[in-house]
Amino acid sequence: MPIARILFTLPLPEPFDYTVPEGMALEPGAYVAAPVGPYDRLGMVVEVLPDQPGTNRKLKAVTAVYDVPPMSQPMREFLVWTTRYTVSHPGTILAMALRAREALLPSPVELRYRLAGPPEGRLTPARAKVLEQAAALGLASSSELAAAAGVSSSVVKGLVSMGALEEIEEAVDLPFPAPDPDLPGAVLTGEQAAAAGELRDGLRKGGFSAYLLDGVTGSGKTEVYFEAIAEVLRADPEAQILVLLPEIALTQAILTRFEQRFGAAPAPWHSGLNPKERRRTMREVLHGRARIVIGARSALFLPFRKLKLIIVDEEHDGSYKQEDGVTYHARDLAVMRAKLEDGAVILASATPALETVVNAEAGRYTRLRLAARPGTARLPEIELIDLKRAPPEKGKWLSPVLARAMADRLAAGEQSLLFLNRRGYAPLVICKACGERLKSPGTENWLTEHRYSGRLVCHLTGYSIPKPAVCPKCGAADSLIGVGPGVERVAEEVRVLLPNARIEIFSSDTAQGGEATRGIVERMAASEIDVLIGTQIVAKGHNFPNLTLVGVVDADSGLKGGDLRAGERTYQLLSQVAGRAGRAERPGVAYVQTYAPENPAMQALAANDRDGYLAIEREVRSELGLPPFGRLAALILSAPSAELVDSFALQLAEQAPNTEGIELFGPAPAPITVLRGRHRRRFLVKSLRNVDLSAYMTAWAARLKVPSQVRLSVDIDPYSFL
Repeated sequence: MPIARILFTLPLPEPFDYTVPEGMALEPGAYVAAPVGPYDRLGMVVEVLPDQPGTNRKLKAVTAVYDVPPMSQPMREFLVWTTRYTVSHPGTILAMALRAREALLPSPVELRYRLAGPPEGRLTPARAKVLEQAAALGLASSSELAAAAGVSSSVVKGLVSMGALEEIEEAVDLPFPAPDPDLPGAVLTGEQAAAAGELRDGLRKGGFSAYLLDGVTGSGKTEVYFEAIAEVLRADPEAQILVLLPEIALTQAILTRFEQRFGAAPAPWHSGLNPKERRRTMREVLHGRARIVIGARSALFLPFRKLKLIIVDEEHDGSYKQEDGVTYHARDLAVMRAKLEDGAVILASATPALETVVNAEAGRYTRLRLAARPGTARLPEIELIDLKRAPPEKGKWLSPVLARAMADRLAAGEQSLLFLNRRGYAPLVICKACGERLKSPGTENWLTEHRYSGRLVCHLTGYSIPKPAVCPKCGAADSLIGVGPGVERVAEEVRVLLPNARIEIFSSDTAQGGEATRGIVERMAASEIDVLIGTQIVAKGHNFPNLTLVGVVDADSGLKGGDLRAGERTYQLLSQVAGRAGRAERPGVAYVQTYAPENPAMQALAANDRDGYLAIEREVRSELGLPPFGRLAALILSAPSAELVDSFALQLAEQAPNTEGIELFGPAPAPITVLRGRHRRRFLVKSLRNVDLSAYMTAWAARLKVPSQVRLSVDIDPYSFL
């Protein structure tokens, strides 16, 4: 019998050998079930080998093979590359590609009913009502017919036995409508048309190509890459396209734009979908029928049959970095996946990451610029408010300059947006009697006060309690006070400042799910909100025609800490949120409250000098050998006790390979030293650009047996230093 080498969706380091039963046809990429211990597990065939006589190996047999197309060779190569790059188990990466495993089975079916012919026998009034509804609905389930007619389901069954209704089996998971690339798109400006033309020309040539679509906020980047999508759809009837977005909140708005442009909404993929929706999307992708998929970073691991174009919208966004489990950056993996698929990748942003800009300037990416907004819309003016010179009143957070500007906009019938990247009412709760700072148990993380819900919440672990009436340490009553502003506290201040204004908060607390998000966006777009106060969820992708003022409450918060990208990320975020203003005929202005107006990021923001700021960042990082001119990796250890994690960290440091071009820093306590009751230590590894850092980290991690109570994780190119 031939031998199948099978990789399972388990954290195992290698595939295992099984015999292939007679009559079962297997090929690399086939999805199978095979026994692991007492249970059958899902796996994928890596290789099929002829049996080797004389080995007398006692192998178990493959149990079953799923009747679906096998995983494509480019996808299998992508999983192998990702395994090596992220220093992960191959089975863990395979599990990421098969998250909706029910998609390997045929769609479930349900019985539906339609008119069949004249009934045999007398019609009661109830039966007549059902037939009337069946004529109106066409094809409907028993419950739908019964509810519409106001009767029980037994009446429907009776009509079937009379021959008046017939049962039809219909798949629950219907195919997605096919997009039409030939529907008319938006009228492009000369600049947009030139960029779209260059994309079309490059796509017609075929093969791997990478583009940076570099356009100011509101310049029409989406309309340009729509033309690239249309070109791919016209050229190949089997081609598939993936569009990545950094936030689920953006998905609904852009789904509508896709439907308007192509006559059909794309298949969605993100954590907000229910199991049925995820099953449907993955099945259609697996069979090659989903032509366009739009989703979050995990959509990159869907098993596409023929992926020919990947678009990474807002490519600079930190949300593309996966921090839990397998750590990876979706932008970097998207480029590699496009290369292995022999397709194209478009990275779109108004504030591209320095890494992307350097790749474009080196000729690895083709750069397409959109320097202006279409029509009469102009980029907003940006004014820095020096809080040392124009401070808010005591107990308040808005400068008089910003407060007056908001009142003027309200009087003019225009909208304002206040941005503060802190959820809740106050980011810290202390006891004014004893000074105790309330923290999440087993974590050195402060609890945030949420006044609307009356709870204290840890945004890191999800821990939540009602706000205590007394201090848990000293027992003092009514002594707990919130310190610092969150969006709820700013909203409270605005209600006093503008009592007649319609005010809403837009954060992950108030917009839980697609319907709530869509409701806020639609009300804002329809000018049913005067002042919107939000976290970074408001900064990306939204188009509010009547919004003319943006106020940044605390521009300095992102500059704190030891993050090498702190300045760049602050500039990107503030530039994006400022770009929400003045996107239609009315001019916009953004006020940025800061205690550090002399900071290079703030100066570049006020001067709209992104390239000048990136030149400063480039010089600093090049001098220090930091990304993109060098490489970084982090190794994070955690254990139930400080003694255990410190002991193993020292052993690990002693076993670090001595390699030229590598610098090792640590071990050191992580900034969040205790998380969920586990003590954490970090190593930081810095290398030259030409060093294979993944191979180094793999060799180092393999030198010691990790104790069962110690967890070790590797992060190639870390974005978080907590």
